[in-house]
Amino acid sequence: MSMFFRRTAFAAAAGLLLSFVNAQATNIAWVHSNAAAQSEQRVKAGFDAWLKSTSKDWKVSVLDSGGSGERTASNLQDAASRGVDAIIITMADLRASRAAIDAAVKAKIPIITVDSGYVTGVLADITTNNWAMSADVSPYLLNELGGKGNIIFLRMAEHHGTRKRGDVMATILKEYPDVKVLAEHNIKYTAFFEDTTTTMQDYASRFGDKIDAVWAPWDEPAQASINALKAAGLTKVKVIGIDGHPQAIAEVCKPDGMLIATVSQPFEKMGAQAGQWIEDIVVKKQDAAKVIPSKTVYLDAPLVTKQNCKDFLPK
Repeated sequence: MSMFFRRTAFAAAAGLLLSFVNAQATNIAWVHSNAAAQSEQRVKAGFDAWLKSTSKDWKVSVLDSGGSGERTASNLQDAASRGVDAIIITMADLRASRAAIDAAVKAKIPIITVDSGYVTGVLADITTNNWAMSADVSPYLLNELGGKGNIIFLRMAEHHGTRKRGDVMATILKEYPDVKVLAEHNIKYTAFFEDTTTTMQDYASRFGDKIDAVWAPWDEPAQASINALKAAGLTKVKVIGIDGHPQAIAEVCKPDGMLIATVSQPFEKMGAQAGQWIEDIVVKKQDAAKVIPSKTVYLDAPLVTKQNCKDFLPK
């Protein structure tokens, strides 16, 4: 066989192989509840890092729901109708998504959620224990106040995790009769930072130095609160958050920082875990019931305070 024909045959074989690989490429739909949330960005970053470290060439389409439960349902329905190989949903309110989840199940498309609360039809929800996180950080704040004082209580009922955190704080407050809630506000998730900022500006104007502390359901509203309070000259207020984002941990580490505690959630590990389970179940065809240990999988999330924050700073 001539060199020309050998090269031609090799090129044809390589082309066929490439076509086969492309045809077999794993197609993932990633449905964000709100892509502006740093927690969701970190989960996606962990997933992307896992893809790179394992040399995966998966096709990932990203759909942002802008904090809307209805748009989450619409994006999930879109992913199911496109016949993707798997769907990952992050930090979503799935109450409006029943029909879309059923459509994915009917199409035999596995769904893995991250911190969205387990619902029938998904393989598992990868999360942290939101009750436990609040049970760590909430009494810490109240004890740092000496068990008395005035607080602003920021909540967000639309997400299962922040709802659970707020419910635990409300229960704990019953045991602190000398702590008064000056105001309680449910954050508008579609514009959480702006909503928290304007709300805290109002509270700073109304209550002034009567505010001793702010309980925030996650780090970004905590930071928005700090910004508004600082602008009003209220720099002695104690603030807590939950998530353990790098900026929040750096704020906790400042000796005079207003953020006195957060909880470090392993978001990157959540993303990597979702990727590994899709690899095992979709690509390797392993039995999901044997791969995934339970319908809700909790990862550890330690309390971060000024005493131990340096242990959580980026290396």
